[in-house]
Amino acid sequence: MTSTLFITGATSGFGEACARRFAAAGWSLVLTGRREDRLQALADELSAHTSVLTLVLDVRDRQAVRAAVESLPQEFSRLRGLINNAGLALGTSPAQECDLDDWDAMIDTNVKGLVYTTRLLLPRLIAHGTGASIVNLGSIAGNWPYPGSHVYGATKAFVRQFSLNLRCDLQGTGVRVSNIEPGLCESEFSLVRFAGDQNKYDAVYAGANPIQPADIAETIFWIMNAPAHININSLELMPVTQSWNNFAIMRAQP
Repeated sequence: MTSTLFITGATSGFGEACARRFAAAGWSLVLTGRREDRLQALADELSAHTSVLTLVLDVRDRQAVRAAVESLPQEFSRLRGLINNAGLALGTSPAQECDLDDWDAMIDTNVKGLVYTTRLLLPRLIAHGTGASIVNLGSIAGNWPYPGSHVYGATKAFVRQFSLNLRCDLQGTGVRVSNIEPGLCESEFSLVRFAGDQNKYDAVYAGANPIQPADIAETIFWIMNAPAHININSLELMPVTQSWNNFAIMRAQP
């Protein structure tokens, strides 16, 4: 039986790289995203290797997600995998200077969109049973604070805890849940965060040899193809060039 994978946010970055990696291995794909032109171009590319269904979809719209899931053709209706990749960070300013619209967008996409998709697809993953996998895209920002992370980091902390709690609820179903927590990665994600400022984008990655989307795709492919009795609960990845620094201390002036 052909394995079918549902990927949110497939039009760039990790989602696009995952689509290519799994298509090369013959998995059927359900690809979602908001940009129809990019989805279609990706589908045209990958359809030479496997069956591809595209859904122009904003995961923040619960009714749209429900309608898309309920209308899945029989060929794509039984899922072996879900990659909750759709997400974003907006801005790096301190909390007291941030736009509440940006905060809403991060919460609606990174938290609500993820839980909508997960809940509505769970029956199909449970129907597959042993070997089915959910991979959520978290971040080191969910584990480690840094200036300007505020709501973005909080949403990724939610993803981490939600993933662990899902493991408890899904015990006995055979469905696995993993939270992938990347560090410095070079992708369009950062260009969105910097509001399209190419100079800021370039400065972040200059000389850092960051993780690439294909690296994350390969990691997720390994997780989903691990023996069915193994669950990778969480996996934090950083480039070798990235590590931690001392706590910030504001010292009183003498």
